[in-house]
Amino acid sequence: MHRPPVTELPHLFGMRPQDLVAHATAHGVTLRDDESRRYLAQHLSYLPGTRPPTRRPIARATVSALEATLSFARLTLVERVTDDADGFVKYLFRSPDGALTEAVRIPLLAPGRFTVCLSSQVGCAMGCVFCATGRLGLTRNLEAWEMVDALLQVRDEAPGRVGGVVFQGQGEPFHNYDAVIRAAQVLSDPCGGRISADAITISTVGLVPQIRRFAREGHRFRLIVSLTSALAEKRRSLLPVAGNFALEDLASALREYAAVAKGRVTVAWVVMAGVNTGVDEVEALGALLGDLRLRVNLIDVNDPREGGFRRADPLELKAFLDRLGALQVPLVRRYSGGSARHAACGMLAAIHCNDAAAVDVVEPSSGAR
Repeated sequence: MHRPPVTELPHLFGMRPQDLVAHATAHGVTLRDDESRRYLAQHLSYLPGTRPPTRRPIARATVSALEATLSFARLTLVERVTDDADGFVKYLFRSPDGALTEAVRIPLLAPGRFTVCLSSQVGCAMGCVFCATGRLGLTRNLEAWEMVDALLQVRDEAPGRVGGVVFQGQGEPFHNYDAVIRAAQVLSDPCGGRISADAITISTVGLVPQIRRFAREGHRFRLIVSLTSALAEKRRSLLPVAGNFALEDLASALREYAAVAKGRVTVAWVVMAGVNTGVDEVEALGALLGDLRLRVNLIDVNDPREGGFRRADPLELKAFLDRLGALQVPLVRRYSGGSARHAACGMLAAIHCNDAAAVDVVEPSSGAR
């Protein structure tokens, strides 16, 4: 997707130490490696008010030159919604161009520990029929700095430690591959977000060329592939973009990834009552990926529309779990939080986009697009 950058100048939050050195050199500024690391750490690594004074300050002329050639724009927090039922906190951010995107702070079982779910696009082009974000359509890709800034803002107010990131919010991360990988690299850098690469997870609906590229490049970030159905026609109806790639090609790409990755290959399965919980699905999954060391993440569908997809009742769910158990693969139940306050993925943006559209009829210069 080709479009002008959100900011006129390159943004500091999209840089690793070597990138900042290269940027400075291109602008005739001498910046040592250690200075680059300290400069980035001062802006990205520490919470506000906790940045320690440096014993070796960078020359003021160098700092001024960097400030003149870099953007330090920030996202604007539009809304923060807490679901008291589960502790999920949804953040709605506005970018400098008015685009709206979301992030979610997710509490972990260990008290005071959190992971953050980040968006990668404004809307989404994948069109998954059960997804609120998919109904928004795609406006644009997020830039790396926007994803990094969302994490920093959520981290900086968290009542504890943010130790993980999952790119599983608005958008298809591998449809914005370069920017997502760059954001993950900045977030895992000791001078950036200081989050272990092993604690950063990237989700994809199953874009085969990007999965193969990810395997070739040997990133330490984790990968989750949203499968949801192992039956070709059904999967194509639920995840339309899947029609571009045969399930056999997806399975082949996952084998390439498994050959270089540590641990099990993780697939996500959005569970929908009467849709994808039958014996045929389990048999197809075993035939497709049964030779891999597999883990299946089960996620209850979250579709508040009247007549939308329903969650499986306890009896249907138990029968499905029993069938999956016969494959002898680990099963993980993932909780889809925030629904009590319209904080599930895509809901806040959809509400605000609808509001903005209504406002634009009266005042075209206002509201987000």
